[in-house]
Amino acid sequence: MDIREIQNLIKFVAKSGATEVKLEMDDIKITIKTTEAGAAETTTYVQHMPMAQPMQQAMAPAAAPAAPQAPAAVAPAADENSKYITIKSPIIGTLYRKPSPDKPVFVEVGSTISKGDVVCVIEAMKLFNEIESEISGKIVKVLVDDASPVEFDQPLFLVDPS
Repeated sequence: MDIREIQNLIKFVAKSGATEVKLEMDDIKITIKTTEAGAAETTTYVQHMPMAQPMQQAMAPAAAPAAPQAPAAVAPAADENSKYITIKSPIIGTLYRKPSPDKPVFVEVGSTISKGDVVCVIEAMKLFNEIESEISGKIVKVLVDDASPVEFDQPLFLVDPS
């Protein structure tokens, strides 16, 4: 089901006067809720169901038209940062740039680090994990704020190895 079909379904439900419609297919689950007044407010939930590998390959071309726009905007920044090495988060949790609130930050922009230096801590399930640098160099950019949530493999710092 493509975006046009979903938009047409939303319009149809809004015109019909129904307040809630649920549609489940093999690979997608859609719930459309409208207010009593009709199309004044419409809430749509689209949930992709887990599917087998061949189905994912079949759906890949549908997402392709949106892809060319993103690389065009990101390309200049990627070229600019390509000479730097990224330190990424090895776990999910909350990143802290200081060992405790009253201490200074581990690293700042311009700090020189060596392999094995602690660059931050990530709290996961009440455990504080020290994140050590795997490279030596100079911190060029800090990509995450203090006390903010981070995902696995999320970029944290850019390092100039030269």
